[in-house]
This record gives sequence, C-alpha cells and structure tokens, in this order.
Amino acid sequence: MTPQSFKKTGLALLVLTALALPLILRSPTYLHILIMLYLYAYMTTTWNLVGGFAGVLPLGHSVFVGIGAYTSTVLWLQWGISPWIGMLVGGCLAGFVGYLIGKPTLKMRGAYFALATMAFVEGVRVIVENVDKLGPFKLNGPRGLNIPPLPAGESSFLAFQFSTKEPYYYIILFMLMGVAYLTWRLSRSKLGYSLSAGGEEPEAAEALGVNVAKCKVTAMVLSAFLTALAGTFLAQMTLFIYPKSVLTLDLSFELAFIALIGGRGSLAGPIIGALMLRPVTEFSRIYLSATLPGMHLILLGVILIVVMLYQPRGLSEPLTRLMSRLQDRICSTKTGGAQ
Repeated sequence: MTPQSFKKTGLALLVLTALALPLILRSPTYLHILIMLYLYAYMTTTWNLVGGFAGVLPLGHSVFVGIGAYTSTVLWLQWGISPWIGMLVGGCLAGFVGYLIGKPTLKMRGAYFALATMAFVEGVRVIVENVDKLGPFKLNGPRGLNIPPLPAGESSFLAFQFSTKEPYYYIILFMLMGVAYLTWRLSRSKLGYSLSAGGEEPEAAEALGVNVAKCKVTAMVLSAFLTALAGTFLAQMTLFIYPKSVLTLDLSFELAFIALIGGRGSLAGPIIGALMLRPVTEFSRIYLSATLPGMHLILLGVILIVVMLYQPRGLSEPLTRLMSRLQDRICSTKTGGAQ
C-alpha cells in the first residue's frame, strides 16, 4: 500500500462513517450535537480562508453569519422566496459586505485589523437591535424573527424545513465536505500560494509581483459568501434568530479560538478543533452558563494558552505526525509482507 492509497482509503472510511452515522445514532439529541459540530467545523473552515491562509486575524465573522440568516429569513417571511434562493442572495450580499470591509481594513497589520472587524460587527448588531425596519425589510429589533414551523410531521424541501434531524445532518455534512474540498483545491492553487506568501512575508511577495492586497480581498469575499450560507442553515434549523444569536462577538471569538487551537492555516486544523472543542463549550454552556456566563470562552482561552505554549502550530500538527507514523508502519508492513 502506497502512502497515497493509504490516505485515500482513510478518507473514504471517514466519509462512509459520517454518512452511516444517522443509521446508527437514532437519537435526535445526538444527531443535533453532530449537526452543531459539523456546523462549527464548516464556519471555522470558512474563517480559515482569511484567518489562516491570508495571515490576518478577523474577529468579526459573525456579521456574515447574521447577514445570511437575516437575508434568507426576511425574503421567506415577506415575499415567500425559498430559503435556498435566500441562501445564495445572502451569500452574495455578505460577499459584497466582505469586499467593503476588506478593501480598507486588510491593509492594516496585526491588532488593528482585528479591532476594525470587531468594531464593524458590534456596529451592525447595535443597528439591528435598535431598528424595527430597515427600508422595506422588517427586522423586529431585539425581538428577532420567528419562522413559522410547518404542521407537525410535515417536511418541505423548498421551505428548508424537515420533521426529523437526518436531512439537516446530511445537508451540513455535504456543506462541510464541499468547503473542505474547496479549501484543499485553494491551497494548491495560485491564489492559495499567493495568500500564504503574502501572509508570511508580504514585502517579499510583493517584490516578486504578487498583488497581496487583491489576494486578501478575494479571500475575504469568498470567506464571507461561504460563511453566510451557514447563517441561513442555522436560521432554518432553529426557526428563530435575533441579533445576539447571530451578530455577536462571542461567535466570532469562538471561531477564531477553534481555528487557532486546531491549527490555523492547515486543512484539517479547523475541523479537528471544532470536533474536539465544541463538546467542551456545549457542556460548559449547559452546566455552567447559569452561574458563570461566558465560561465557555474562558475555557477556550485557557486551552488556547496551553496549546500555544506546547503546540504553537495547533493540535493538528501532532495528530498529523501520529498519522504519518501509522501510515509509514502500515505501508512498510504491507511492503514486507508482499516481499
């Protein structure tokens, strides 16, 4: 067995296992937990397009989640436009906003860019919380928007509402696989190499003819578009959104923490980080939020400090080394047996 075939076999087994899980885990509670794990893995992977490859630290990505959630919800409630179409409209609107944010701010370095993105998401949240209507669009201020559920037991693909958890599971699973494949292709493209070079050594990259600013803005637009799709998914699954649920710094910080702990700039880092850390945050919210609000962020901060001290490149690096050793051992065993 060659290393390449070993990787393909392992990937195929992972995909088949993920596809088969709903047949094994019949509990809606467990399926909901898996859906949220995949959702955060998806959002962190889209964050990684800018925060990892472009070498900046965006702390306002929840604004794109909010744009996706509010756009599809408003279009569905006011004009009956299918959330599937609203998802794409919200993605395009988020991409445009990402361009408006990225064009001036991506020229900043270090903490200045992070602070600018934080200020933007907080500004949008304050506006949405304090207006009932924005032009012809009804936002309902802090009360948020309720999506009327279908009658019990009914499902509608066009309405993006299902009576069981399985459809939501497969939708977010395919979204996650799609964005992971896109990230893999991007990392091996000219844009990916330019982003990595511009993130690590911008002056040297520009000296070689790389338009670093243009590449970062392109990554920002792509990341914003994909992140907004997650906002629509979240809105349709919960059937209720309000400013502090989708336009909050907590969500932005959590995505950054997960990516940094898992392995910023790596392909598997955001997914590994989400799968390992989301249970920690969920359990802390369940058991500690009543007495210690925000404890999940404190726990993530402590984990981040420990990881940065002992594994500065994230948890994906030691896991990758472990998998490489296992791969070499299996391949050498197969080769020895063949001889």
